[in-house]
Amino acid sequence: MSARGVRHALTRRGLFKAGAATGVAAAAIGVMAGCGRNTKDDDTAPTVVNDKSADYVIDPKTNASKYKSVDFKKEPVATWTIPVGNVLHPGGETWIPVTSAGSSATPMVKGSALDITSGTLYEVVSKTHTSHNTNMVIYDVRCSDSVYAWSELDLLTHKWYLYAAAFSGGALAGDVSTLWHANKDFDPPLFAVAGKRVIWQVMPSTTGTKAAKSSSCYVWSLGDSKARRAIESPGRFATEPAVSDGTVTLTPRVRADKGTFYGITSYKLSDDLSERVDQLVLPAGVKPLNAVSIDDRFAFSIEASYSSGGLLGTMGSYIGKPEGPFVALSREPFAPICGKDGTYIVKSRASYFVIDTDKRKYSVLAAQNRCVDYGEYPACVGSTSQFVTFSTIKNQDTGYPESVSVRVFSL
Repeated sequence: MSARGVRHALTRRGLFKAGAATGVAAAAIGVMAGCGRNTKDDDTAPTVVNDKSADYVIDPKTNASKYKSVDFKKEPVATWTIPVGNVLHPGGETWIPVTSAGSSATPMVKGSALDITSGTLYEVVSKTHTSHNTNMVIYDVRCSDSVYAWSELDLLTHKWYLYAAAFSGGALAGDVSTLWHANKDFDPPLFAVAGKRVIWQVMPSTTGTKAAKSSSCYVWSLGDSKARRAIESPGRFATEPAVSDGTVTLTPRVRADKGTFYGITSYKLSDDLSERVDQLVLPAGVKPLNAVSIDDRFAFSIEASYSSGGLLGTMGSYIGKPEGPFVALSREPFAPICGKDGTYIVKSRASYFVIDTDKRKYSVLAAQNRCVDYGEYPACVGSTSQFVTFSTIKNQDTGYPESVSVRVFSL
């Protein structure tokens, strides 16, 4: 991993002091026999459609609204203020995982969790589990309401570990399990937590000696002594695992003998992801920025415009089934899409589009005041009954970062 990538993950951090309980001795997790489902032989035809078939929210050529524009009338059901620098990540219904800066260089980062019913921030992992290594930092965190998982990265060697433990009441509630570890030849894992399961991807670094190796997705359930290798991709996955509506969406390489194709694929959430629910294969060479399944549709974003590929080879956010049609928003994407019951929330540069695809109308949810320099981002992904955002707020007089504002909207 490049130094630039390390810096990106460690800059927007914050400080919060609270009671903490970290785990005890780590238990090594094995892998059950079996190679998992290999996607190289998936032969679903790519979805190539003309841009004239798109149901545009806003016409990309004229900027005229194709949907009816209405005022956004919802007010947040809760607004919380936490110390500056805390970074929120997608979590459960009650608990949101947070990375927080330590009070000194050691530890540089701590793992926390925000109770969005009360606005209380709890320190969950106060120091790295590999405490003997002063170069190791907590790199990323995820949680549900019953499991907390985090990765640790050695800043010098780029060796990394993935840990998980039972989670309750804002603290670890059991032994820490070592789910995986690897050296610099493999990128730190992209992972998600759903219920009692941790889903993670092991992918070779593009610059390491294992660059030509396949990638794999693993699933571990709390209490199990072994994980399951569920999905094998003949190349890197394009996006992180996204859990929604009882499914997990992955984007493995498919049709490997025919070129570079990514298959946005939803699997029924289980211990082995053996049941594929749906798949949308993007045009050749087109790589998604993010993807998730909502209301039996795929909601995904393309961050660049390609020279071919039709509609889905153009920068923007898209909502639809593999056979189409697609609702399209031709704006630069910034975050995964959230939504429920035909309403989708798509982040734009300084606001959100709230799109009602059934009634063909949209509204704009403005970001918090004085947060434009640092941005406001969603802390949720996929189908959700509550939309959670966080933003770093500047002091009105000094212009320096002052706090982090968390907003909760009911959907």
